[in-house]
Amino acid sequence: VQLQASGGGLVQPGGSLRLSCAASGFTFDQYDIGWVRQAPGKEREGVSCVRGSDGSTIYAGTVKGRFTISRDNAKNTVYLQMNSLKPEDTAVYYCARGFCAVNAASWDNWGQGTQVTVSS
Repeated sequence: VQLQASGGGLVQPGGSLRLSCAASGFTFDQYDIGWVRQAPGKEREGVSCVRGSDGSTIYAGTVKGRFTISRDNAKNTVYLQMNSLKPEDTAVYYCARGFCAVNAASWDNWGQGTQVTVSS
């Protein structure tokens, strides 16, 4: 199982970034995929996830309305479109495979993370 996150970078407040998570080594469309972030000195926070079964999505309250998760099963890739970015969105963003659920998500395989920095 491999998950490769990319697309992070430095962006000004109010800007946008699109993260990608390229997956391999498993039957992609049978698994939920999520994005989890960790800021310095803080605990990991689930950002969003998308189910493999029906493509339904879940968002953390802190990003709802600003971030959009999507998946392309033909490309084995999940995307996270991040708009209206705020300094508090600064973190390392990880994609992970596992179980997408409200307040009960769990992840068994993780990618390496991509740094997102929102600063003027």
